Amino acid sequence: MKLLTQELIGEGILKTPSIIEAFEKIDRKDFVPEEIKNKAYLNAPLPIGFGQTISQPFTVAFMLELLQPEKGNKILDVGSGSGWQTALLCSVVGDSGAVFAIELIPELMAFGRKNVAKYDFIKKGIAEFHSFNAIKGFPEKAPFDRIISAAAGSELPMAWKEQLKTDGRIVAPIKDAIHLFIKKTETDFEEQIHPGFAFVPLVS
Repeated sequence: MKLLTQELIGEGILKTPSIIEAFEKIDRKDFVPEEIKNKAYLNAPLPIGFGQTISQPFTVAFMLELLQPEKGNKILDVGSGSGWQTALLCSVVGDSGAVFAIELIPELMAFGRKNVAKYDFIKKGIAEFHSFNAIKGFPEKAPFDRIISAAAGSELPMAWKEQLKTDGRIVAPIKDAIHLFIKKTETDFEEQIHPGFAFVPLVS
């Protein structure tokens, strides 16, 4: 994992100390199916079953750097899959933060929760797993400091914008681009678009 992390630092993708520390601490090998553990350190997406993938490390690093999670943040993690990104986020937010992992496919949610449990984040109350459609966000736990999605929709769900705190950030793929939304006021968002990515579709 250290070599993969160094590669991402060398490419100028990983820059933030707390995110780099998370990449060094959270082993991707713990989040892939048994039969492909030998491929865990490839800088490539890998199948995790049910037509889903664990995202390419380059993409995860790129998105987390845009998200800029901080200690104590409350984060909504949509399409949590095998739980790797959830665990990375838990590492950054620490004991005073919370990550709500939403995965539509119940079997994948259970797989992700089992993987994240290896790092005590569930026992400490940092990570919480749920299986439902996240198009309407998670109003019971809102507002959030950060929202991140691993699946691409044709547009950003309005509920996510509404459930974000002012100065909060959303990082989500829309079609084949990663979008960053920064909430300036209740109705005003700054938007950045980074094209050239491929994602599994957001199931609605």
